[in-house]
Amino acid sequence: MAHTTGNTHGGTGRRKRSVARVLLTLGKGSIKVNDRPAEEYMGRATLMQIIKQPLEATNSVERFDIVVNAHGGGLTGQAGAIRHGVARALVQMDETLRPVLRKAGLLTRDPREKESKKYGRKRARKRF
Repeated sequence: MAHTTGNTHGGTGRRKRSVARVLLTLGKGSIKVNDRPAEEYMGRATLMQIIKQPLEATNSVERFDIVVNAHGGGLTGQAGAIRHGVARALVQMDETLRPVLRKAGLLTRDPREKESKKYGRKRARKRF
């Protein structure tokens, strides 16, 4: 789960079908997702807000450079996974942040998954 080397701290976040590997380094506040600026990759301001929630909760928006490798699912799921990964990496770096992030609900993995399709149905519950 946690990878730590020198002043780099990592965390793995998951949501729906998405997985995000997050690396936190002390820096100026740049966020890169899959080698692209996060604003460009995500496209929507609401998704950027989701990503920055753990940083805002701990008052450290301009303190860290974040590098993310995200795959699976859609953009919203990936944003949620990145948020989870950033929160985990922050706790990895500084254990005293755990209560703050826990209270904000940022360390809890969202357990909701797509319900599987049933036979004799169009989808999981919808009938033909």
